[in-house]
Amino acid sequence: MNIILGIIAAVIVVGFYGIYVSLIKKRNKVKEASSGIDVQLKKRYDLIPNLLQMAQKFMTHEKDLMTEIVRLRSEAMKKSFNENPQETIKVTEELDARLKDFWLSVENYPDLKSNQTMLQAMQSFNEVEEHIAAARRFYNAALNELKNTAEIFPGNIVASIVGVKADMPFFEAEAAAKERIDVSRFMK
Repeated sequence: MNIILGIIAAVIVVGFYGIYVSLIKKRNKVKEASSGIDVQLKKRYDLIPNLLQMAQKFMTHEKDLMTEIVRLRSEAMKKSFNENPQETIKVTEELDARLKDFWLSVENYPDLKSNQTMLQAMQSFNEVEEHIAAARRFYNAALNELKNTAEIFPGNIVASIVGVKADMPFFEAEAAAKERIDVSRFMK
């Protein structure tokens, strides 16, 4: 009888340890993924001043838009996705919306659109945006794995005992990104 109880105890300890290790690995994967978003956002923030500087000599009427983008970029650079995902998401959503307005405004300037340097910058910006989207997908997948493990039995018991929480938000498209863009408001 003692042998059976010893085996059961060993299975419980090994199972607990296995779930614990799994939770820690998944939590670290979420941290890695959120850091990946920070890295990609930093690339974007480094590219924005160059884009605005090139566009500035062509776009005289969009000064307010460019000023707003610079303000949002500065605010976003102070945020870390890993430290405060909710605030970072909010600021990057605002910046995304203003950047979409900027790209739509660029359409009104044929000389700017045909400028080789601007074309290369736009291509670089598009690549960075694709990397940001990929980093967000990786983060959401890692967070989903952590949430599943931390919320499903017996992982939920181990998670509560060791204090692993899966309370970070998923990265979702903001409401404005889901709406159809009315280009007529940018035509002058």
